[in-house]
Amino acid sequence: MAYVKKRSVLPVYFVGGTWLAWALFAPLYRPSHYIMAALASLVAYYGGKMIFPDRGCEMEGAAQAAPQEPPRPASPREEKPKSTGNPEIDALLAERGRAVGEMRRLNDSIEDAKISAQISHLESTTGKIIDTVAANPGKLPQIRKFMNYYLPTTLKLLNAYDRMDSTGVSGANIDGTKGKIEDMLDTICTAFTRQLDDLYGEEALDVSAEIKVMEQMLAQEGLGGMTLGGP
Repeated sequence: MAYVKKRSVLPVYFVGGTWLAWALFAPLYRPSHYIMAALASLVAYYGGKMIFPDRGCEMEGAAQAAPQEPPRPASPREEKPKSTGNPEIDALLAERGRAVGEMRRLNDSIEDAKISAQISHLESTTGKIIDTVAANPGKLPQIRKFMNYYLPTTLKLLNAYDRMDSTGVSGANIDGTKGKIEDMLDTICTAFTRQLDDLYGEEALDVSAEIKVMEQMLAQEGLGGMTLGGP
């Protein structure tokens, strides 16, 4: 059942009757006559609305007949990432989205400025770690423990802090646990940074080797120690 408002048509008939009566019994050969007739018809219309107001009634099926809103397009966060063709990397990228999204939610919820800065660092570093491995799947074994333990445990600790902080209560258990988590976050931030740095270990060795070979070749050619643009 739905409530439907039904408009009364009688006030419109009042307007028509007014113009008909004016044409029969009053002059209509000057502009002022038409203006007066129009004013009289307006009075008749609103008088009719007062005597015969609009009425409402309940009708079955009215709700079903109402136009349906078009489906809302999915937001960027709801869209699934495109497949890379590698199931392990696809799963890794999906976990990246989930973990980063959870960190952002926690960052919005936790008001402490220092912890907020730490969460921002962890969010950025986590994204860089996973993006680096997604671009170089051969590095996947290097972050197994990070993905299976360090990252989920960090989220667990942040969620525990958020729950306790949201109580607005100070007590031995709450304050003590929050303090331990705050102290641990410094270590966690350092660990995440080292994890990212370790992913570039082989590349750093390769670059160092290339530099050493180039230095030796320059020395053999008698070019060692020269600077660009020199004599």
